[in-house]
Amino acid sequence: MPAPPSQPRRTTAIILLDWIVATARAARRALAGRGNGSRLAQVAGVAALGVLLATAYSAVTVLRTPDRLTPVAVEPPPDLVVPEAPATGPGRQPESASATPRASTHSATTAPTAAPPAAPPPAGAPSPTTLPPAPAALRADFAVEDNALLSYGATVTITNPGTAGATDWQLVIVLPRESLEVGSVTGARASRDGATWTFTPDGDTATVPGRGSVRVTFRVSGAAISATPRACTIDGAACIGLPS
Repeated sequence: MPAPPSQPRRTTAIILLDWIVATARAARRALAGRGNGSRLAQVAGVAALGVLLATAYSAVTVLRTPDRLTPVAVEPPPDLVVPEAPATGPGRQPESASATPRASTHSATTAPTAAPPAAPPPAGAPSPTTLPPAPAALRADFAVEDNALLSYGATVTITNPGTAGATDWQLVIVLPRESLEVGSVTGARASRDGATWTFTPDGDTATVPGRGSVRVTFRVSGAAISATPRACTIDGAACIGLPS
């Protein structure tokens, strides 16, 4: 025989509703049996029955719609931004947030030792950034000042057109013959090689000052005819005023 159909499961709301309905019926029968009671007692019983029914209705409604009891949703606090932990390699432990920070590399670096100050240049030495000007080329002017029967006097003026003093100059005069002699020299020292005479400065003319000049004088003795120099140079540059 087929098994009898199972009874549907009774929920809490149905059980409570049946109990309230049964209680209300019992209360109504009790009130009906007291017909000879006072009118006030009947009114109180009806009011109590109404309250009971209202309570039952509210309880059943709540049990059937439990979503009405759901509390208002509270917005969760914003997520805190947590810094990512540094990657850990083999044998390396991650650093905790409370770990003591490592000392800065810059603070541990030893400050470089200051170099000792450079010694000042000696007094009178030229500045390393200012070079003295180069001496300019000298100029020589030859002139015959005293003619005699067998000799003549000559003067050579050496001029420095630059601003720096010039030293170690050399005046060379070539006479036409070796028989001619040079004497009475002033302002220089004379030496000869055949007919070529070389004059170098003495103590008074060792330096030709800038924008200045020195003079060399001498006397040539010999035949008066064709006794003028064949050549005259100052540091390799030709003299000015040499008779042609």
